Amino acid sequence: MPRNPIRFDRNEFSGAFGDIGTDLPLIAGMILSCGLDSASVFIMFGVLQILTGGVLYGLPMPVQPLKVMAVLMISQKLSGNLLYGAGLAIGVVMLFLSVTGLLKWVAKIVPESVVRGVQFGLGVSLCMLALGKYVPSEGIPGWTLAAIGFVITLLLLSNRKYPPALFVIAIGVLYAAGFRLDFGRLIAGAGFAHLRLWDPQMSDIWQGFLVLALPQLALSISNSVVATQKTVQDLFPETPVSVRKIGLTYSLMNLIAPWFSGIPCCHGAGGLAGHYAFGARTGGSVVIYGSMYLVIGLFFSGCFDEILKIFPLPILGVVLLFEGLTLMSFIKKIADSKTSLFVALLVAMMAVGLPYGYLVGMIVGTLIVYLLGARAVSVS
Repeated sequence: MPRNPIRFDRNEFSGAFGDIGTDLPLIAGMILSCGLDSASVFIMFGVLQILTGGVLYGLPMPVQPLKVMAVLMISQKLSGNLLYGAGLAIGVVMLFLSVTGLLKWVAKIVPESVVRGVQFGLGVSLCMLALGKYVPSEGIPGWTLAAIGFVITLLLLSNRKYPPALFVIAIGVLYAAGFRLDFGRLIAGAGFAHLRLWDPQMSDIWQGFLVLALPQLALSISNSVVATQKTVQDLFPETPVSVRKIGLTYSLMNLIAPWFSGIPCCHGAGGLAGHYAFGARTGGSVVIYGSMYLVIGLFFSGCFDEILKIFPLPILGVVLLFEGLTLMSFIKKIADSKTSLFVALLVAMMAVGLPYGYLVGMIVGTLIVYLLGARAVSVS
């Protein structure tokens, strides 16, 4: 059970939207491109959020879609059965790494400067996505909407009385209601829905492992586990969370969700930073966030494409931008060491610019740190 009592106040409600810019477009993209069952996807995603925030952690530890898998699914229009097989496969792998202690060993040997580089690289990627795709998506109206949201967030960031996401999301909803929503279609598409069970085939699990799980593993180990654990230490030093626990909850989510046609999921440093940046301090924000998806899945999955219009991309871009900036800010913790800063920036550049960049950056950065350490010892 979580050590921290969860709250449901305005700050938790504001923080609940701190990760929506990452999650919602990826979920919608997979449903639309790959024909996934929208009710099952939203219901399971919501349930996993609620269990994580309310039962397992008591912290704003969100659940996110596995990003590499999502991008491959959307770009190649792969089948849902392959995705569910991949989720089960990566759940088994992460369970093995957690139980054997290999995950803890990896986290122990990776230097702090490398972890800071992974955080910084992910932050840069999120900012690039926000400014390069989300904010410009609706032309001049979108830029205007984003500018208003940016100014409000900048003025109210860290304001506990008037947390920023309450106003930013409200502006997006008002804009959608006035210019985008078809209320008739929304009402016509509403209705109760239920989960769809998955019939597993060994071929789906094996192919899913090769095509989707293997490319995902590097980002999962570096960001979903190692960087997330470091981010918990940064933001909640009084509430230690072990690498092993993060690995176990990661694996359990993916050993359960596929059976109910749920998408593979992880934890993430970016999501945690996003919830925190917009005001969340307990798991209440994640429970609120998950409840939103649960309601969409149970009652509005038949018109979920209309529901998406409630959250305009320029507004999601503002949220994503501040999520990325919060992650990037952690590099200041090693800024007093030129060597550590150099390694962190090098890792970040590799993470952003190279194929399998997070894996390459983590390995190369770790080797550089140990080589520099060995050289210093030999010289002395």
